[in-house]
Amino acid sequence: MTRWDISPFEPEGLRVAPLRPPVLPEPPRHGEDPSNCDACRDRGDGIWLNDSWRLTRITGVGVPLVLMLHPREHYDMADLPDELAAELGVLSTHNVRHVQALPHISRAHVYRTGDGGAHLHICFFARPEGQTQLRGSWMPVWDDLLPEYPADVAAADAAIVADALVASIGGRRSAAGESTHDCSLAALPRRSWLGEDPGSEKFKRGTAIHRALTTRSAIEAGACLPGGSAGL
Repeated sequence: MTRWDISPFEPEGLRVAPLRPPVLPEPPRHGEDPSNCDACRDRGDGIWLNDSWRLTRITGVGVPLVLMLHPREHYDMADLPDELAAELGVLSTHNVRHVQALPHISRAHVYRTGDGGAHLHICFFARPEGQTQLRGSWMPVWDDLLPEYPADVAAADAAIVADALVASIGGRRSAAGESTHDCSLAALPRRSWLGEDPGSEKFKRGTAIHRALTTRSAIEAGACLPGGSAGL
């Protein structure tokens, strides 16, 4: 896969980790017991909610926007009643539609793994327009490698999506909707390039990626990045 031109890694020097033996029975996921489930505890939080679902924004990410859709009651995907399963399909479609309507976004990627948490959570990753290297299955990996996207720009975009959901499918808005509970590889410690020597290749590469990802949306949102004018 490193030969794929969207890979964030150079093939030379990479090694494949050994495959560990199976662990049986598997360790329990977070929230197997609803009484100890963060998603159940936070069922009233979200940038958008209705009686059955809530949408949150994941903070501290590297791509322009990551949203997470949760059922408000404790279900995993295989446990969803048919009525909620049908709602999930409609809600996911509307969410993708509104994320992709943002002027600086080309695609909304949709992910569900379920290996870490027992409470269903669907992740929506927004791929920035023109950044074709972030296409495909490498995008969550790129998200972990990129510097943090400006929070004010992401919050403004999330508010646009939430307002569009209210208009297209109902529900209501809520100011409390940011979550640090991330999905996929974004839960790993983010690599920092800001502390590097400004003359180093790592700093130059981080700066270049940061500008490419943030300049257009920061200007459109009227936002300024720390330490200077918009996008610089």
